[in-house]
Amino acid sequence: MGAVTPTLADVIAVLDRLYNPAWAESWDAVGLVTGDPEQQVRRILFAVDPMRVVVDEAIAGDVDLLVTHHPLLLRGVNSVAATTPKGRVVHDLIRSGTALHVCHTNADNANPGVSDALAAALGLQDTRPLKAMPSDPMDKLVVFVPVDETQAMLDALAKAGAGQIGDYERAAWSGTGEGTFRPLEGANPTIGQVGDIEVVPENRVEMILPRGKRRAVVEALKAAHSYEEPAFDIYELAALPSERGGGRIGALSAPLPLKDFARLVADHLPRTEHGVRVSGDPERTIETVAVVGGAGDSEFERVRASGVDAYVTADLRHHPATEAQAYAEGPALVDVAHWASEWPWLRDAERLLLEGLAAQGSTVDTHISTLCTDAWTLRF
Repeated sequence: MGAVTPTLADVIAVLDRLYNPAWAESWDAVGLVTGDPEQQVRRILFAVDPMRVVVDEAIAGDVDLLVTHHPLLLRGVNSVAATTPKGRVVHDLIRSGTALHVCHTNADNANPGVSDALAAALGLQDTRPLKAMPSDPMDKLVVFVPVDETQAMLDALAKAGAGQIGDYERAAWSGTGEGTFRPLEGANPTIGQVGDIEVVPENRVEMILPRGKRRAVVEALKAAHSYEEPAFDIYELAALPSERGGGRIGALSAPLPLKDFARLVADHLPRTEHGVRVSGDPERTIETVAVVGGAGDSEFERVRASGVDAYVTADLRHHPATEAQAYAEGPALVDVAHWASEWPWLRDAERLLLEGLAAQGSTVDTHISTLCTDAWTLRF
C-alpha cells in the first residue's frame, strides 16, 4: 500500500509531538490559527513570518498548510475584519483554504529546536541548553501485591503509561516481603477471614510515571489488584534540568579569532541588509559560544555566567550591549538579523515533520520560503 495523504489533524499531531504547545511561554500564542482539522494536506510551506508576501507565496503555490515560527496574532484582538492588514491575511487564508499553524517559543524550547538549528549552522559541537527547562513532572508509584500477581500488575501499569524510561518500557523494581492485615466487620477480603490476622507474601513494586498519567495508572492498579483495598503510595519526584530549553552553548571544532568567527557567522546564515555586527577585540580567541535564535539581550546575565567566549543572537540594543561589555570577562557579541537567526530552523522542522509523517505512512510535498522578511531592507 502506498503512502496516504494526511489530514491537517494528522500533521498537527506530529508537530505537537515535536513542539509541544505546553513548552511555550505563558505570553505566547501558538497552534492552529486557520484551517479545518479534517482537510487534507498535500503541500506545506515553512516560513519564519506569516507576512503578506509569505501568505501570497503560499496561496500562489496552492499550499494547504503554512507553518511559521512567528505568530500572526500574538496579542488578543476583538476583530479580524479585512479592514486591517492582519484581518485581510486571515480572510485570504480562509478563502483560499490555507491553514496556518504557529510553532514559536515551543519550538525555541524544544530539543532539537530553533537554537539547535542555529548552533548546527555555525558548526557548534557538544551543545547543551543555555536556559534548561525542568524535566516533565514525574511520580513514583509503590504498590504491594501478592507475589503471584506481580507480572499481571506490571503489565496493567505499563499499559496505563507507567514504567517508561528512555528507550525502555515496563521498567520496574520489586522486592519480596510480608504484608499483614486483619479484615474488619463489613470487609470482603480476597484472602483470609473477617477478624483473623493474615500474613501474605507480597512484592513491593515500584514504577515511575508522568504525573499527567497519575489518574489512569491508579485506576489501572485498582482494576488489576485482587485486594478490596490495595495499599499503594505515590511520591512526587524532584524535577531535574532537561535537555530542552532556550538557547544553546557549544564549542567550535577549532578556536578562531573573533573576526574570523564573525565571518563564519556571516557566511553560514542568510544574507540580510542588517548584516553581522560585532562587539569585541577582533583578535580575541573564540572557542566556546552561546547562541539564542531571535531576540536575546535578556539572557546576558546567564550567558556571562556560562563563561563562553562569544554570544550570537539578534536584536541587541545599545544599553544592554554596552552594559554587557562593561564586564571584562564578558563574551564578545555577534548581533545578526532576527529573521536570519531563526531561518535555519525551517529545515529542521521540515525534516522532522517528514520523518514523523513517514512513520505513520503519510507523505506530503514540502517547501521552505526563501523570502527575506527581515524588517530592515536598506543600509547606507
